[in-house]
Amino acid sequence: MSGSQEIPLADGIAAIVKESCPTCRLVAPVLRQLAESGVPMTVYSQDDPSFPTGVYTVDDTDLEFSYRLEIEAVPTLLRIADGEVVDRLAGWSRPRWEALTGVTALGPGLPEHRPGCGSRSVEPGVAEELAARYDGNRLRSRRVKLAVREDEVETCFDRGWTDGLPVVPPTRERVLRMLAGSSRPPDEVVAVVPPDLVPCTVEKVAINAVMAGCRPEYLPVVTAAIEAACTDQFNIHGVLATTYSVGPVVIVNGPIARAIGMNSGINVLGQGTRANATIGRALQLVVRNVGGGRPGEVDRATLGNPGKYTFCFAEDEQGSPWEPLSVERGLAEGASAVTLFAGEGPRTVFDQLSRTPQSLARSLAWCLRTVAHPKLADAYEALVVISPEHARVFREAGWTKARLREEILSLLTIPGAELVRGADGCAEGMPTPTTMPKFRPDGIWFVHAGGPAGLFSSIIGSWVAGEAGSQLTTLEVVA
Repeated sequence: MSGSQEIPLADGIAAIVKESCPTCRLVAPVLRQLAESGVPMTVYSQDDPSFPTGVYTVDDTDLEFSYRLEIEAVPTLLRIADGEVVDRLAGWSRPRWEALTGVTALGPGLPEHRPGCGSRSVEPGVAEELAARYDGNRLRSRRVKLAVREDEVETCFDRGWTDGLPVVPPTRERVLRMLAGSSRPPDEVVAVVPPDLVPCTVEKVAINAVMAGCRPEYLPVVTAAIEAACTDQFNIHGVLATTYSVGPVVIVNGPIARAIGMNSGINVLGQGTRANATIGRALQLVVRNVGGGRPGEVDRATLGNPGKYTFCFAEDEQGSPWEPLSVERGLAEGASAVTLFAGEGPRTVFDQLSRTPQSLARSLAWCLRTVAHPKLADAYEALVVISPEHARVFREAGWTKARLREEILSLLTIPGAELVRGADGCAEGMPTPTTMPKFRPDGIWFVHAGGPAGLFSSIIGSWVAGEAGSQLTTLEVVA
């Protein structure tokens, strides 16, 4: 909201009331008492300009004052000094009203306390209408006007603004409501989005977050994901342009994941959780609608994968035997963060018999060898999602992530005779018969997530790793 700086405020006391509120009617004599005591006071009435009688009343039935001052309940009492609100309270409380106004013995015969009612300015539908009316000029994006009988959802399809699924029409009211989820100004440039290298503001992020179905509290996570995707390190342009089947995978760490209800447990890589589904989708819509990254154009994936609709999940930090991915990546414990990985679709590791870390590590290693191709080494990375039941094996043995990584790298140092082109009757492979590790030392990453039952984990293979491709990218989420 714009705040009180856009409306003049007279020093003294301001009271916001509505006649339909029983507590406002109860305190009407108190307001007259204050006026008679000489306290400079203005009463703003939300529904009846003649209420209350005996005091100077300003008509606020258009609710601009209530909206600008972010009034959530009535009666609300404000103390104003030098044109600024320096104190406020809602409802009726004799000792608090006396402290705020400096007048004693208020409301003899009234109860000591009485809660108020909701302000008209925050009623469902009204708040959005007021935001559009009084703060609509904050939006700079071009508005698209539709014919009277034109269907909003079909228009989004016809104009190429969707990922193939219906989107939520981004009305001015919805976009303003979305922007309330972030403290960043709407015109702040978040990133320059490839492939068209278009500056993307917080407002543009909010528009696409609305279309994706996000709630306002998701906006900081979406914004951080877009910032990470558009770094040279992550290289979203390359991820789009490659014919390989990858897209951005978003892993969320920290308190914000729990605060917005992200799933890190059962069906963590699947459907059913709004935050997981819409945050990843919003990132993809920004790349499409702002950056111009459309399939068949710059997006040249031969096959693609379902994760290119959305691929976003939270790490289960509380149940993990290890430090969170964000901490491993250098952020402070307790920081909220997003990590982006250029990943293909997940594949399941089935091992229901291993009860030692050595045996389970060998299962993971054998499955990891298939990333890209069993005869290709050094060029690819992998993100391994370790489920709670598999993680228990490593926890009970005291294995750290570093220990597991070391074991897998050792198991996946492959003789050149197995990798060279033509070996075992397969033309694919490495050009020379040199013994090589399947992954670089920083080419395997582990996160803990999934349901508590089921001895399965999951491998998400990467596109080309390193400076020639895409690198794991972690950014802190800024509210």
